[in-house]
Amino acid sequence: MTKLLEKVLAKASIIFIALLVMSQITHAEEKSLSDLIRDAHTAGKLDGLHSVILYRDGKVLAEVYLEGRDERWGTPLGVRQHGPETLHDLRSVTKSIVGLLYGIALEEGIVPDPSKKLIDQFPAYADLKGKDARDTVTIGDVLTMQMGMEWNEDLPYSDPRNSEIAMEHAKDRTRFILSRKMVEEPGSKWRYSGGATSLLGHLISKGAGKPLEDYAREKLFTPLGIEKFEWVYGPSGKTSAASGLRLTVRDLAKIGQLVLDNGRHKGIQLVPNSWISELRTPRTAVGKTLRYSYQWYLFPGSGTPYWIAGFGNGGQRVSVSFRQRTVLALFAGNYNKRDAWKMPVRLIEEILAPALLRQ
Repeated sequence: MTKLLEKVLAKASIIFIALLVMSQITHAEEKSLSDLIRDAHTAGKLDGLHSVILYRDGKVLAEVYLEGRDERWGTPLGVRQHGPETLHDLRSVTKSIVGLLYGIALEEGIVPDPSKKLIDQFPAYADLKGKDARDTVTIGDVLTMQMGMEWNEDLPYSDPRNSEIAMEHAKDRTRFILSRKMVEEPGSKWRYSGGATSLLGHLISKGAGKPLEDYAREKLFTPLGIEKFEWVYGPSGKTSAASGLRLTVRDLAKIGQLVLDNGRHKGIQLVPNSWISELRTPRTAVGKTLRYSYQWYLFPGSGTPYWIAGFGNGGQRVSVSFRQRTVLALFAGNYNKRDAWKMPVRLIEEILAPALLRQ
């Protein structure tokens, strides 16, 4: 996953430029833009694309659904005709949703503040204390994936040595995460970790006294009008907070719109405005260009980030541009492919941006 993100960085500025241009689209151009996407897919330029939707200030600028081979958290589903009601894996975009839920739970006082020590939140694992820098890991380090613990998701997700897969098959998923070898000073370096998100999901569920998906339904999905969703359980029998959420592309776009609107939906503050501000604050570097905050990636700018986004295995993504008031949600089926990032970038760089510049 880390190597894949490094490749995405090289195209990050292109994505922003495309979103900048997208803000100039008028509603009358919606159909032609959608047709361009369909034509490019037919020509073989967007292999793996399943669906895409683009909003500006809540208005649809383009919306396209295509046929393609799909999976449900690794289980083949065959070729499907995707549509507005089709549930689709978010994969690691799930982490960004968990980041929002943590902010809601923090406002309610049911999860620990980012300044609190991680190990103190798990008294059942007190035997892990007092040995090394593990004692100094904070919740903030978990939120920003800077725990300093060994974790490797660069291996294929079909490989049992992949840390997320090993976690899901562990007898005690929480102990598996908390007992990882310390390899860096906590808070010093970003290291991609589904284990971090799993810990956040555990804390939310524990604080709420209910499964993570039930808390999400009550506090986020139902208020947004999201009635149809699925949160896959892993082999451990627990919700996969790191990658198991399935939504429709329209509902993923609603999540993006909520972030764009600073946590408000129809006049109701669902996610604290202060937490959205936290999400928009770069906290650690991912490669030379990208930054990371509380389970969200950022392309930094002067003051306001150019965009904030969630990325997922296979090409899944939601991207929000505060400056241009745009939301892009995209689903694809290029699971476990090292070059899965290329298709979404090609969509923006070769199809959307040039077409819009000609308008």
